[in-house]
Amino acid sequence: MILEVNHVCKSFNQPRSGTIDVLKDISFSLDTGETCAVTGHSGSGKTTLLSLIAGLDSPDKGRILLDGEDLCTMNEDRLSRYRAVKIGIIFQQFHLMPHLTARENISLPLEILKQRTIADPVDEMLEKVGLQDRQHHLPGQLSGGECQRVAIARALIIKPALLLADEPTGNLDIGTGEKIAALLFDLVGKEKRCLILVTHNPDLAARCSKPMKLDQGSLA
Repeated sequence: MILEVNHVCKSFNQPRSGTIDVLKDISFSLDTGETCAVTGHSGSGKTTLLSLIAGLDSPDKGRILLDGEDLCTMNEDRLSRYRAVKIGIIFQQFHLMPHLTARENISLPLEILKQRTIADPVDEMLEKVGLQDRQHHLPGQLSGGECQRVAIARALIIKPALLLADEPTGNLDIGTGEKIAALLFDLVGKEKRCLILVTHNPDLAARCSKPMKLDQGSLA
């Protein structure tokens, strides 16, 4: 199994309302090439679940294993390194570095990992997302769809064991969103990546092999 989430619970303390149980005894697993859609109303715990799986927060109870490694037992330094190697993240807001070109944004994860060979994999990824002729443009010079293509390429450049996508088409018009979704699933399928997709879009969720719905912190 690539990912195992075992009996995970998470709560937050609110000054006025007290303790709120955001996630309640969540368990599921994913293997290589599986795609999982996480749906549910706002406040159901989708973003919290994604943050825990990404190692950006820790559960109160339970374990999260990625490639057999328990994220909950790692210190911050080891977790940061592990996340940089094993997890690719695609955000709704793109989160590109505004002062870097498309090419530089895509190559950034490899530079952080101090990989010796950068140019060839970046060229290959630019071709896959169809941005060879836009590679020297800054994010402010790109359309929303082009920015998301850069974000997808940046997430996949490290060949992650797990790809997390948080509303990847949420900021795009319908036509552009459909093209980005097609590109994402095409690349994930060809590279046999494990994908968790948080979305409100039922059509996007239907493209995943494993649907999962959160309802008030529990799996429906």
